[in-house]
Amino acid sequence: MAAARCWRLVLRVPGLSLHTAAGAAVTAPEVTGPDVAAAPVARYPPPVSLTADSKAARQRRVERWQATVHAAKSVDEKLRILTKMQFMKYIVYPQTFALNADRWYQSFTKTVFLSGLPPPPPAKPDTEPAPALDVAALRAAACDCLLQEHFFLRRKKRVPLYLEREAIASPFLDQLVASLTGLLSARNPALAAAALDCKRPVHFYWLRGEEIIPRGHRKGRVDALRYQINDKPHNQIRISKQLPEFVPLDYSVPVEVPVMNCKPDKLPLFKRQYENTIFIGTKTADPHCYGHTQFHLLPDKLKRERLLKQNCANQIEVVFRANAIASLFAWTGAQAMYQGFWSEADVTRPFVSQGVITDGKYFSFFCYQLNTLALTAQADQNNPRKNICWGTQTTIYAMKWMDKRSNKNPRVRSKSSENEMPDVEYCHVRNKVNSSKKNTGNQFCPSPALQSLHERTSLGHDVDERYTYGLESANDGILLKNLPLQA
Repeated sequence: MAAARCWRLVLRVPGLSLHTAAGAAVTAPEVTGPDVAAAPVARYPPPVSLTADSKAARQRRVERWQATVHAAKSVDEKLRILTKMQFMKYIVYPQTFALNADRWYQSFTKTVFLSGLPPPPPAKPDTEPAPALDVAALRAAACDCLLQEHFFLRRKKRVPLYLEREAIASPFLDQLVASLTGLLSARNPALAAAALDCKRPVHFYWLRGEEIIPRGHRKGRVDALRYQINDKPHNQIRISKQLPEFVPLDYSVPVEVPVMNCKPDKLPLFKRQYENTIFIGTKTADPHCYGHTQFHLLPDKLKRERLLKQNCANQIEVVFRANAIASLFAWTGAQAMYQGFWSEADVTRPFVSQGVITDGKYFSFFCYQLNTLALTAQADQNNPRKNICWGTQTTIYAMKWMDKRSNKNPRVRSKSSENEMPDVEYCHVRNKVNSSKKNTGNQFCPSPALQSLHERTSLGHDVDERYTYGLESANDGILLKNLPLQA
């Protein structure tokens, strides 16, 4: 109280009130002169806090972490920094039974889907024309692979439930990919030196969007949504030279990316916390670090007949599209990150991959072009680029027996439904066997003439001498004819 009285006595001026005198003292001009020394100016920036609970401090921490990634000397070190911190993340399954999963996957990956295949590249006038495609040799190789699994190889044990495709279609696809790759090497020199993987894992980790943490010690904070894809393609072809682009990098796609207003939990997707991984199927030092084509085999749980029985005919094509979008995005995105690109250092050239999705009977062909990796909320604010996926409808490739001597097709029973192509002849009946033997299950039996021959010869080598196995479809009966063959 004494100090207050003394303060009033000092500031009190005759004729002025207490508050007026205080205001005059505050607004009084500063006295300067030669005898008054100037205050020194600081020669260093003011220290800022990196641990404060504020938006500015959080932004400084993010910028400091990004500078560390930019300063990484090698790709391995950069990937280690990007995947070091483990948080809860959504696990994206390429082969899923979720309804309309393809639209969700387009939103997660910023991908637009275009029906059909991309336009072929214009022919260069100075280059020599490519050698003619030997269609007969490709058809013969496909027939040999089919005969190996469905005719020559006699399996005595019954296939376990839900493992029919794994036991029959899986080795058929292995042989088919190896045979066609060898035959097409003369036409496509890149395949001659390519690396062929079988069931090699592919992983990709990325950030897309933001959320408000609902509970826990970080409740109320804004955090990024993290995603992880753990894929295992049946086969994949890797090459040492990047495939040429389908369209320019800044190509304006007239289709918009689907926007999902719900959280990924509604798909449903589930969060897990484990090691973040980015992997294309080989290490970064491998020279074959670019993708050519992936082959995926759908499991028995996603077969067409099962979806039809569940009254989900409209989800048949969705399964193929979702598998292609997720798998090709993960594979192509990992290739781009192997070259040093990431969300804050976007790609300067497009990355291209191709894919074949099959269930052992139906085939779909896809092409994917990665135009951007800037998928975070900050990097995607002014980013007009979109990733593009081209794809075809599923095509059934039917089997016929042809008589060599008469060069005529025997009568084949045709069966078509709303999900099968009406102009494809297909025969699928149950073979008649002796009562003393067990039924071998569903097999391909082309005609009544062959059934009578089956009773006489038990499908021995005489059948192989008289008949050949052929493939026919609405697209000229070539298994991989529609797949773009890029050098």
